[in-house]
Amino acid sequence: MDETAVTVRAVRDVGADTVAVTFDSPSGFAAEPGQFVQVFGEFEGEREGRFYTLSSPDVAETFEVTVAVDPEGTLGPWLAAREEGDEVVVSGPFGDDFYEGEDAVVVLAGGPGVGPAVAVGERALADGADVTVVYQDDQPVHEDRLAALSKAGARVVVVAEDVGGAVRSLTGPTGSVPFVYGFSEFCEDAIEALEAAGFDTDAAKVESFGPAP
Repeated sequence: MDETAVTVRAVRDVGADTVAVTFDSPSGFAAEPGQFVQVFGEFEGEREGRFYTLSSPDVAETFEVTVAVDPEGTLGPWLAAREEGDEVVVSGPFGDDFYEGEDAVVVLAGGPGVGPAVAVGERALADGADVTVVYQDDQPVHEDRLAALSKAGARVVVVAEDVGGAVRSLTGPTGSVPFVYGFSEFCEDAIEALEAAGFDTDAAKVESFGPAP
């Protein structure tokens, strides 16, 4: 999808300095959990765009992105201040490492990686897949959705640190396809932990958000 104005459906707080922004899906928009869109805003005549991975399990009627709101930033606070009916320009989707109906998934998320993690987890669980989510953050967000995943049968592990220890605690099938989302240091640690635990990291689908700010 080329740059298109989409309508804000809702903005809700999902944790400390974090909001989920839901947009109406434009005609013909097709995307899968694990893909991302670019969101644009204008500030004092300067245009800014950032990439956000989808945090909704599908885009049939709406799609969602999860936004960390840095008080010193521009686009994050601006998105958090949007109201129902506002229009925002987006483009995409982008990305090749997305959920494709795998029978078993283990999703490792660090910090902002929880957005795509809950999206993949919800979609895979709805499809009848075996789902494990490991989430590392000292201030977890999307706790309601993580709790719902656990209640619905997914294995959900939330830790403040040491993703390696969390991976070693897993009891799910090591044949699960790994999905990894987070800043680069987390992704490196997660892949190392998966390898040590016997997962096939050659099949891993990884989206690094770059160095942590």
